[in-house]
Amino acid sequence: MGRGRAKAKQTKVARELKYGTVNTDLSALQAELSASRQHDLETGASSIVVDDDEADDYADDPYAKYYDDDEDDDE
Repeated sequence: MGRGRAKAKQTKVARELKYGTVNTDLSALQAELSASRQHDLETGASSIVVDDDEADDYADDPYAKYYDDDEDDDE
């Protein structure tokens, strides 16, 4: 009996998310991203870490990050 009210609320929230406007401060976002990039360049840090052995095995699999490699050892 309470399902109708819950569904109506979910629909209302979904419409607000889909059609609502968000005031994004793009200059603040740009400053934050450039500061982060500058910090990475200064420290030599990279935001992308690739293990060459694993990258080749699951390169085209979108679910590769969920695999447990130790699972095969139990058999």
